[in-house]
Amino acid sequence: MIVAIFFLLVLGIIMVTSSSIAIADRDFAEPFYYLYRQMTAISIGLILGLICMYMPTEYWLKLNWIFLIIAFALLISVFIPSIGYTVNGSTRWIVLGPLRLQPSEPARLCLIIYLSGYIVRHQSTLRESLSGFLKPLFLIALASFLLLSEPDFGATVVLMITSLGLLFIGGARIRDFLFSFLIVFSSLLLAAFSEPYRLARLTGFLDPWADSENSGYQLTQSLIAIGRGDFFGVGLGSSVQKLFYLPEAHTDFIFAVLSEEFGLVGVTITIILFGILVYKAISNSNKAIEKGMLFQALLSSGIGMALGVQVFINMGVSAGLLPTKGLTLPLFSYGRMSIIITLISLAILIRIHHEVITCDKKIKIKGKRR
Repeated sequence: MIVAIFFLLVLGIIMVTSSSIAIADRDFAEPFYYLYRQMTAISIGLILGLICMYMPTEYWLKLNWIFLIIAFALLISVFIPSIGYTVNGSTRWIVLGPLRLQPSEPARLCLIIYLSGYIVRHQSTLRESLSGFLKPLFLIALASFLLLSEPDFGATVVLMITSLGLLFIGGARIRDFLFSFLIVFSSLLLAAFSEPYRLARLTGFLDPWADSENSGYQLTQSLIAIGRGDFFGVGLGSSVQKLFYLPEAHTDFIFAVLSEEFGLVGVTITIILFGILVYKAISNSNKAIEKGMLFQALLSSGIGMALGVQVFINMGVSAGLLPTKGLTLPLFSYGRMSIIITLISLAILIRIHHEVITCDKKIKIKGKRR
């Protein structure tokens, strides 16, 4: 797992540098402006990640309710006039002095931690009654409403899918799960069609070439970049689309630049590395369940699902398989809060893996003494 994280992090640094040089030089007269900021965020993420690696996950379970408070405090903070920061009509950031942060990233991790703890504490109620299922679903729905109000449709989709997945793994009844799935699916459709810009994104990806100068512009430029990459790519630093043709080349559409410069080979290696992380999260979860460590199992599954869903959506959007969502590619896209929270999440996975192995060793030692 650590090897996969290392290679993804290094490749991400390379891609942020390559995809942002032109725009950084134009806007700030400093080609490595985004690289310096990203490296600072990575340093912070690694330090916080190391702290999390040395914290027993039992503390996360005991302080579970605090994470719920933190999550909603962060989501509500963007609507406070003196703190909330609006860009292109979306209020997704808060400003604290010189810092500009995106609260949805830490809020999502906090909600995953809280939901994992809730399932552990109320497992029998969750499995036997509708009320035990609806209580956490109401909190997730409220968080989703706040995210949609920013608006941040992509983060909402990731949160809802991850939350429903956790409830299902936690033992929710099939009928309750299917009922909630229909409600969530209907709500997302309603949210998508309630705003003109969301509707344009949904319909635009079906045939971006029909309006390639307006609603389909970003996607067509992304597809051109992917097409130019062919099997082996045009070479590191040789992307043409990042030169002001492809919007958000260093953030939401960095996958297209990766495809252009490293081709199908580079894309395949990247997908395999992400696949290893998701597989390890699932493997951690299965082993934790065998040891009776339900909270650790759920937390590992939740982090793995959130990571996998976000990677799938980001790549799917860039390839024209899904409508534009505005999601970053973990460990790749420029975004300080995104990279910090991703590194913390991965550190928690490493901690869970350590606890599972330690538990296994203790069991073996006890067995030998007997």
